[in-house]
Amino acid sequence: MALTAPGGAASSAEEAFDALSEAAPEGWRVELIDGAIRVTGPGDGRHAEIVTSVSGQVRDHRNGLRCYTGLGLRLPGAPPEGRSLPDLVIAPKGSFRNALEFQDPGPVVLVGEVTSASTAERDRGAKSRGYARAGIPLYLLIDRERNQAVLHSLPAGKRYTRKVEVDISQPLSLPEPLGFDLDTGEF
Repeated sequence: MALTAPGGAASSAEEAFDALSEAAPEGWRVELIDGAIRVTGPGDGRHAEIVTSVSGQVRDHRNGLRCYTGLGLRLPGAPPEGRSLPDLVIAPKGSFRNALEFQDPGPVVLVGEVTSASTAERDRGAKSRGYARAGIPLYLLIDRERNQAVLHSLPAGKRYTRKVEVDISQPLSLPEPLGFDLDTGEF
């Protein structure tokens, strides 16, 4: 479900976002990306397995980094400011010791999304632009519909300037500060 504020009215979009966030059933995600409000149901079991696999591999290779799920990020841009609930956020331990619902993306090393039929286009487009605009160094997209793992890096403006794609089942090299090959065979 997507709603866009008429005429780009920031306060209207923010008010609608707040109302939908309050009314959404537990487990549903309400996001404000590029001025459009998106409401998405919970992911399936395979989605959860992929997020857990990536989290476990990061934990096994990088002790100083933490994997966060269910963490909201503020995304800069033209009003209204974006609000995203990525499937996975990787940042140094202790980066989010506050009570904010939507965090500043400054400490984020990598943000990850796992596509579903209802989110694939948004994950490939609007979210990629939002994460690049926020200056998040790495955007990992597990694109189930295309059977690919895609690593976007080197953000410049509203796009990433480097993209590495591998078929799911092939290793994907993650640069420092991660510095290991992600085993996508588990996906």
